[in-house]
Amino acid sequence: MDNFELAFLNERKQRLAAEQLLKDKSSVLVAVNDELQKKVADLERQQTLFVQTEKMATLGTFCAGVAHEINNPLAYATSNLESLHHTSPLLILLLKLNERYLNNEIKESHFKHELDILNLKHPFSWVYHNFPEQINDSVEGLKRIKQIVHNLLNFAHPTSKQDKQLTDIIIAANNALKLLSTKLKLCEITTRFGPLPLIMCNLSSINQIFVNLLMNAWQACEFGLERKCIIEMNIFEIGKNICIEIKDNGCGMSEHTIKHMFDPFYTTKEVGQGTGMGMTLVYAMVRDHSGKIEVNSSLGTGTTIRCLLPLKV
Repeated sequence: MDNFELAFLNERKQRLAAEQLLKDKSSVLVAVNDELQKKVADLERQQTLFVQTEKMATLGTFCAGVAHEINNPLAYATSNLESLHHTSPLLILLLKLNERYLNNEIKESHFKHELDILNLKHPFSWVYHNFPEQINDSVEGLKRIKQIVHNLLNFAHPTSKQDKQLTDIIIAANNALKLLSTKLKLCEITTRFGPLPLIMCNLSSINQIFVNLLMNAWQACEFGLERKCIIEMNIFEIGKNICIEIKDNGCGMSEHTIKHMFDPFYTTKEVGQGTGMGMTLVYAMVRDHSGKIEVNSSLGTGTTIRCLLPLKV
């Protein structure tokens, strides 16, 4: 065997060994990639569970106020319906009496006599003066309850990254204000909503961003009871972003708190008063929308938080 043939066989042996090595490495990479995808999917599921848990924890902090908001119109509607239920036999008798008269089953004199008797027992004037108001107030009360439940369902709806759609985020802002109306009733709330285009976003996530930021602002003001709580909510277009800006005149934050405010489970509240996941999830949701958060705060003067969401992702 000459040197040329020997070199050829040696080169082919090395090439086959290299190809086998490449094939083995590719198989390993495929296996590692599959495992990595499983880990990513598992992390996304865990994040979804964290988000839903935080939602339920947030709901728990104002469920008593929401129950009060529901009980007031419900009690009024129930009272009105009980009154209408008491009046219904009279209305049925009047309708039957009118039907008999129209069918010539009774004479006019008898018809008037029966009307006089009914009017003495149940004055007609009271019925027609109160009936429309009772109906209208009951309808308004039930509409109010329906809106509260709708807002709760919007907030509690499980979040999924696949749920993004063209949305007017001012709807989410108003939903949050209505949902927290009981908590914020002693605060001076000012809003400034500029004309905004629709953006591709997850409405459930945006709802929670608003609720968490407003809750934080309200809780920050609890420490400054000597002055009135003032919260500003501004939403406007700036550059290629929509800016959600929440300002408060609360206790403010130290540099240390600002540095760690987005860390999981970090909280300045007492044990049992907070999960420490509120701002972590706000940060995650803003990042999920390819946005960013700016924080400006100092002790004793209040806090301003800006969430910048790009118009196009």
